[in-house]
Amino acid sequence: MSDIIEVTVFQAMVCAETHHDQRYWTVLDQLEYAKASRIKQPLLQHRYVEIHGRLRILLGQWLNESPDQLQISRTEQGKPYLEHYPELCFNLSHTGEHVLFAIATQAQLGVDIEVCKARVNFEGLVDKCFAKEERAYWTQLPELDQRQAFYHFWTQKEAFVKATGRGIALGLNTCVVNPLHPSTFLSVPEGCGRVSDWHSLSLDCGAGLSAAIVTDKPFTIKKATGF
Repeated sequence: MSDIIEVTVFQAMVCAETHHDQRYWTVLDQLEYAKASRIKQPLLQHRYVEIHGRLRILLGQWLNESPDQLQISRTEQGKPYLEHYPELCFNLSHTGEHVLFAIATQAQLGVDIEVCKARVNFEGLVDKCFAKEERAYWTQLPELDQRQAFYHFWTQKEAFVKATGRGIALGLNTCVVNPLHPSTFLSVPEGCGRVSDWHSLSLDCGAGLSAAIVTDKPFTIKKATGF
């Protein structure tokens, strides 16, 4: 059995006050700065700048490095990593004003957080993105329970494809969450190793939210405060 790793999780709210932006602008690298500058919608720009600035500050504190000097690169599929600290893995997810950061070492790591909002097309998304085992479980649930169950499956799947670094192009319906044992998977896409290598955990992030972490090693969670 693989060694158990510790994943440190930071949950935060994006500040509503845009005057805090300047602190975060100053730590962005050239690519991040350019991307932020191209975002025309003020609220979306504010969220991008704060989230990516806070990620740099968090990683800088973790590594005792200046946040603006960290070299964050991306794989061909877009997954970020630190060039000079390849053993450190990190991931973030945000939904509206909520953001989740996760850090660990020597693992593939993905995280997702979603607001459990009502949708008119739950059934269409289930048909498109869920495997037959997940669909069968979801459709037999009482209607009142279907929304929460949908987001439970969805966050596990999103966290998985982010952990692999291959994104949703991998196929959400090929990553099959075990409905009866939701911290495990029934199957994973070809090229992603053994199904037993993958582990997931739902996070309690508050009312109206659903979140999950997935890694390729057994893990425990440490929730950090003061960030």
